[in-house]
Amino acid sequence: MASFPVDFDVLIVGAGISGIGMAAHLEMMCPNRSYAIVERREQIGGTWDLFRYPGIRSDSDMHTLGFVFEPWKHEKSIADGPAILEYLNRIADERGIRPHIRFGHKVVSADFQPAEARWHVTLELEDGERKRVTARFLYLGSGYYDYDDPYDAGFDFSEFEGDVIHPQFWPENYDYTGKRVVVVGSGATAVTIVPSMAEHAAHVTMLQRTPTWMASRPARDAIANFLRKILPEKLAYAITRFKNIKMQDLTFKTARNRPEKAKKVLHKRIEEALGPDYDKAAFTPPYNPWEQRLCLVPDNDLFEAMKAGKASVVTGHIDKFEKGGVRLKSGELLEADIIVTATGLKLAVAGKIAISQAGQPVEFSQRYYYKGAMFSNLPNFAVVFGYLNASWTLRADINSEFVCRVLNVMEQKGADLATPVLTPEQEAKLVEDDLFDFSSGYIQRGKHIMPKSATTYPWRLNQEYVYDRKIMRKGEIEDGWLVFSKASANAQAPEEQLEAAE
Repeated sequence: MASFPVDFDVLIVGAGISGIGMAAHLEMMCPNRSYAIVERREQIGGTWDLFRYPGIRSDSDMHTLGFVFEPWKHEKSIADGPAILEYLNRIADERGIRPHIRFGHKVVSADFQPAEARWHVTLELEDGERKRVTARFLYLGSGYYDYDDPYDAGFDFSEFEGDVIHPQFWPENYDYTGKRVVVVGSGATAVTIVPSMAEHAAHVTMLQRTPTWMASRPARDAIANFLRKILPEKLAYAITRFKNIKMQDLTFKTARNRPEKAKKVLHKRIEEALGPDYDKAAFTPPYNPWEQRLCLVPDNDLFEAMKAGKASVVTGHIDKFEKGGVRLKSGELLEADIIVTATGLKLAVAGKIAISQAGQPVEFSQRYYYKGAMFSNLPNFAVVFGYLNASWTLRADINSEFVCRVLNVMEQKGADLATPVLTPEQEAKLVEDDLFDFSSGYIQRGKHIMPKSATTYPWRLNQEYVYDRKIMRKGEIEDGWLVFSKASANAQAPEEQLEAAE
């Protein structure tokens, strides 16, 4: 790569699953590359550090939410937040990643100067001071939702006299012992919070406007735990990971192709947990399974809380919040001391960073995905947006490996720029695909800001992991679309810089 003055070859934004995964791949595949991770928080973990609500856990198994290169060693495959944080911290320490992390650094803007082949990235520190750092390649592991502002459903709580809490901002050491709780929402967060709070609260009611499809399964993977006893750890992990990937894929395709069969299976499991007299209507959404992500119920914890009389599920529309609780339009009053608004997240593109190219703002809604990792006509830039129908880390792994392969080709060719080139004439021939055909509220609310996805590869965020893995790991990097070139000028811009990693 050209000898332009630069702080880092690669700047990674975010020290969550995506960022730590990218750093680990750089260490393995590009050991001579300099890199740094900038993280706005004071700890690694991203989502798993931000969310502190009761029961916080994964909503998919850790043999696929874990990294391909690092076996998941815990007995439980549906893991709680602290176990996931321990996993990430161990990787950061054992693989020498932690010294590369700069905590308390929020990325405000990033401008790519093609003539220099450098990103000029503006960082804001906790005291408000701003710094500038340059990098040849920018990799965003900043997640998919707004860390600052969750979705506001527009409720009026002025008459309610109890506490109102959003799961994204859970108070530290909050005591709800003996309290009556209403959790508004029926997604993964609500399904997690309800059984956990029910252990100490007087009663917890999950208030849903519409039901959600729920899938019960054991928190422990018996096959994985058996294989670990008789096989080397990495081999046991690889077999379990392969099994679970195939099962995820089969489950998703069966639900989409044979929805009535999927409904029967899901209802049967709920009936086994709650008994034949359970309220089937409360668990029968107006959409087919996997038109939204299934809500995982590990070890039937929600259903066990319901059977014990500690939790209940109510379907209804809110009329208003009044002094003693929630008044439904049916006239029923759900008494509450605490309201938990598990009403969803708000999508954010590129971590809300002001991305520009030669000083011109980048409108991602006007760009096409390239292999689910890069974007049309935007050089030296990649992101992670995980699968809707499988575990987030599956995409993070293959994107990280793909970017490392791109960096190595750049080095071999002496190139400064790697650009997925899409001409106006070529773009005119693409057929745009409604990739986000999930009916989930946060998806529908955020579709207008999301990048474009075509019906044909490589200009799409594909939802077929097995196919993507083959293309991203073994496919030709020089595919005729990704163009490698040299920059046209040297850069000499002495600026206040971020201290380089040792």
